[in-house]
Amino acid sequence: MAGHSKWKTIKHAKAATDAKRGAIFTKLIREITVAAKGGGGDPGGNPRLRTAIDTARAQSMPKENIDRAVKKGTGELEGVEYTEITYEAYGPGGVALMIQALTDNPTRTVADVRAKLTRNGGNLGTSGSVAFMFDRRGRIYLPAAGDEDAMMEVALDAGASDFAREDETFAITTELADLHAVKEARVDSAEHGACDRRRRDDAGEAARCARGSG
Repeated sequence: MAGHSKWKTIKHAKAATDAKRGAIFTKLIREITVAAKGGGGDPGGNPRLRTAIDTARAQSMPKENIDRAVKKGTGELEGVEYTEITYEAYGPGGVALMIQALTDNPTRTVADVRAKLTRNGGNLGTSGSVAFMFDRRGRIYLPAAGDEDAMMEVALDAGASDFAREDETFAITTELADLHAVKEARVDSAEHGACDRRRRDDAGEAARCARGSG
């Protein structure tokens, strides 16, 4: 009985792990497909696609899955038609939010987003209500170890617009077009997101960026 119970525990744990990985892969495939649709299937000329592919590889996604997602985006293969939508909203206390979504059903998605916001004390805003508070920037994160001055010099020489320490992490801010040049110079992971302009201007440093695409 003990052996049977152990097997069931392992089986359930594996199923949970597989389900979690499947959800991650689904999200990444959507991002790759939309990136390829919007900017073409060549990662060298499409920074967003390159970032999406790098993220997928970091999650051990098989090459054939990545290639298939790219081809669906470029129209070489048939697939689900995803739409990229950005919602402007307010969270609890009037906090400004930019919510990005990839969906095959915009009507369902806006209803889901509205319901979640309302349930948590927020609400959807109108177009332009909060977008002026945000800028699109690349963000790169490194463990806060090594020679900070030397790392800063490498990052800035490669095109970074800011280099700051955030607790135990070095956060490097770039223009989106410069993200991969800086990443190749000195970085472990890169993401893009929306940065709060007010915090950057008021504090004299780059704002934290929202990680990933929703």
